Amino acid sequence: MPTYDYFCESNGRKIEVSHKIDQSVTTWGELAVLAGIDPGDTLLDAPVKKLITSAAVINSATLSNPEPACASGGCCPGGSCGI
Repeated sequence: MPTYDYFCESNGRKIEVSHKIDQSVTTWGELAVLAGIDPGDTLLDAPVKKLITSAAVINSATLSNPEPACASGGCCPGGSCGI
């Protein structure tokens, strides 16, 4: 499940939660339940905003079993397999 960051202006807190892509989180109460935290004194209907975050870029060289450069198992002449 994807992870999202939300910000509540009412209390100044930024919270990270995981939920389905099609799930909508719009209030502090919903966010507190998802995060498993005590909502504290903040009104449960206080609005929250989803923050824009960048996705991680995965390079095959960092994997424990990197893919070969091309389908032939190595580099092809001219840098292209032609597949």
